[in-house]
Amino acid sequence: MQCVKSVSPSYIAKSDGCRERNVHAWVRLMSLKELMRGWAFAAVAIVVWGVTFASTRVLLEDFSSLEILVLRFSIAWAALWGISVCPRRGRRGNIMRYDNSVCDEWIFAAMGLTGIVAYQFLENCAIYYTNASNVAILVSFGPVVTALMARAFARGGQFSGRLVGGSLVAVCGVALISFNGLVEFELRPIGDAMALCAMASWGFYSILLDVANDRGVSPLVAIRKSFGWSLVMMAPVAAWGMTESGICVLDGSFAVILDADVNVQRFASLVTWMNIAFLGLLASAASFVLWSAACKTIGVVKMTVSLYLTPIVGVVFAAVFLGEKVTQLEIIGGGIILVGVAFATKVKGGEKE
Repeated sequence: MQCVKSVSPSYIAKSDGCRERNVHAWVRLMSLKELMRGWAFAAVAIVVWGVTFASTRVLLEDFSSLEILVLRFSIAWAALWGISVCPRRGRRGNIMRYDNSVCDEWIFAAMGLTGIVAYQFLENCAIYYTNASNVAILVSFGPVVTALMARAFARGGQFSGRLVGGSLVAVCGVALISFNGLVEFELRPIGDAMALCAMASWGFYSILLDVANDRGVSPLVAIRKSFGWSLVMMAPVAAWGMTESGICVLDGSFAVILDADVNVQRFASLVTWMNIAFLGLLASAASFVLWSAACKTIGVVKMTVSLYLTPIVGVVFAAVFLGEKVTQLEIIGGGIILVGVAFATKVKGGEKE
């Protein structure tokens, strides 16, 4: 007859406690991995968006702002649609499949209107009526406005003194980079109002993106559908851009040229195709999806604050690839932006990420 060794209750309690600690440690590790992945996605998007200014500037020599937008988001939509119809295997096979309701379509349409059509057009038109420095400064208040909107229209919107303080510090850095030694800020009501409306449009887009994420919509699906709706909304504007009045307004910003000889000449350059592909595939399709995934993991408000890093990327890219000289004010402004973003996104003890 075998002797069965008895186990004391204290030993069982210690074993359960050890097992519970291991589970908690595993959960924390997985949460950390999710956060790191989210910040990595955001970093890629910010770097790519920081380069879009230089790429767009090259294309503006031959194309209007409207033509660039239509080409950019048409390529992006086609790429995401291609991914949706490609056969896939494994657990990721349903990543683009989503049975949405009519309510969801309204969300996607509103995302296309606010984050693409309204934001892009208002920002481009604002630069025509005011200077670039005004637009940069006014749009940089976007994170604070987004936080206010999140608190007013969405559940769980975070708005704190740390966020406001860090954002204001970052705005000072943006001002130094934008002015770069030239005090150009002068109130110009029409252009400044357009810049403020562009900022508000991006805020509404961020809230709608948060709503789509909460409803369990895949970032790939939400972005593809919002791109599709934006192209539908740009179609009447493109048709108007073919008319004489559309070609002449805002120095040709809305012009759409259909002349075959002109288009053959414009599209003959490899540099042109490289910039169009970059804007469509990387700056639009990939970056918007990565940004949506990052917002889903970390939160819309904190992700919006990290957009302050975009001017730093633009300065670095212009210095390395375009040969532009980096000034002391740009270096100081970049440092101030980094301090502001770090302060605004830092998690205090006991605060839930």
